[in-house]
Amino acid sequence: EVQLVESGGGLVQPGGSLRLSCAASGYTPANKCMGWFRQAPGKEREGVARIFSSAGATYMYADSVKARFTISLDRAKNTLYLQMNSLKPEDTAMYYCAAAPAFCALSGGEYNYWGQGTQVTVSS
Repeated sequence: EVQLVESGGGLVQPGGSLRLSCAASGYTPANKCMGWFRQAPGKEREGVARIFSSAGATYMYADSVKARFTISLDRAKNTLYLQMNSLKPEDTAMYYCAAAPAFCALSGGEYNYWGQGTQVTVSS
């Protein structure tokens, strides 16, 4: 059984930074495709960042977070990270980690496994 557990959310001032973590258990494909999504109240879920890790790694980012957020995967720890810098109030949302059985993008449909989410609030 695949389990994803997010941590690292919290309250941060505009311009601040947070690092989210997602510990994955039972997720053991050779080629890992994992992503971060977010959903603010009253808004649709949005794909934030995705990593496809095989011999190397490829990345996808939403335009709204490019140059501010960085996704990474520690394969030895089976842990996904999202480093978030220069945070803005509009980044406030519940952030979810997700994993796919094969190649994935940012649409969300390819992901079979989802965590419970961690809340990020950006406010002064």
